[in-house]
Amino acid sequence: MSDGFLAPVGLGEVESALYLHLLSAPRSTAAQLAVRDGSTAARLRPALGRLADAGLITRLTGSPVRYVASPPEAAVGSLASRRERELDELRAHVRSLALRLQGEGAGHPSELVELVEGREAQLNRVEQMQLGSEEEMQVIDCPPYFSSPTFNPIEFELLRRGISCRVIYDSVSLEGRMPFVQDCIDAGEQARSLPAVRMKMLIADRRAAMIPLNFEATESMAALFVHPSPLLTALVTCFDLLWERATPLAVDKKGAAGALAPADQELLSMLAAGMKDATITRALGITQRTMTRRVAHLLEALDAKTRFQAGLQAAKRGWL
Repeated sequence: MSDGFLAPVGLGEVESALYLHLLSAPRSTAAQLAVRDGSTAARLRPALGRLADAGLITRLTGSPVRYVASPPEAAVGSLASRRERELDELRAHVRSLALRLQGEGAGHPSELVELVEGREAQLNRVEQMQLGSEEEMQVIDCPPYFSSPTFNPIEFELLRRGISCRVIYDSVSLEGRMPFVQDCIDAGEQARSLPAVRMKMLIADRRAAMIPLNFEATESMAALFVHPSPLLTALVTCFDLLWERATPLAVDKKGAAGALAPADQELLSMLAAGMKDATITRALGITQRTMTRRVAHLLEALDAKTRFQAGLQAAKRGWL
């Protein structure tokens, strides 16, 4: 038997095994396949029918009936695309249903805010918000975290789908996370930072938000899920104002190329994030003396006397 590799397109282990057998032994009959599978032809015919309906195999005319596997890349790719279209249709139907229910429930103050208790429930709700987004995710990233601070594969999926992801990072929380954050930026995330921004929030399409019940807690035991309401409008406005104040995290490597070495580009990104010297030296694995020398090089390259001026010059040149 196979490992059921066709499960993502709705077919089981039996179908997966039969398809692999037919790839290696084309023009086989049901009886020949049954011998290889340790089954009977009668038991395999329904599975062969499902494979044929999916376009993965073809029945040849003649007696006895023989089967040929379709080329894997084209056949499985077509089936996967069909399943993706079906899932998109399901998402659209669910969104329409959600909007209708949202409209029916509007105006009831008791239903504008939900209390989400427990780590598992919070994680599920966060994943639902991300996967259901159509246009934009707005995030203020700081403790307490709803999920892992260095692992969020759903964001990369959203970025591949063209969903905008704007994230404001608390500069203190960036320690030890820069490689992960840089991967997100390279994938298309728009990242900025602010010193000590203690207002964790997640906003999906400006239609729903989630915030911790307590911003000062070190662990998120409960959160508030906010439906369309004046409170949601206030949270969105707050994010937009903080975004305008925040400093871009990414260094435009194309613009900085030729003027800065890759290591200095990374250092400039950390300085722009507002990270402290001790945090930067630990993150880069360098001494304070080395950092001082490299900062001096940055100041010279940017024709600046202070770090603040360096930041202004980097932004003016389009490096940030």
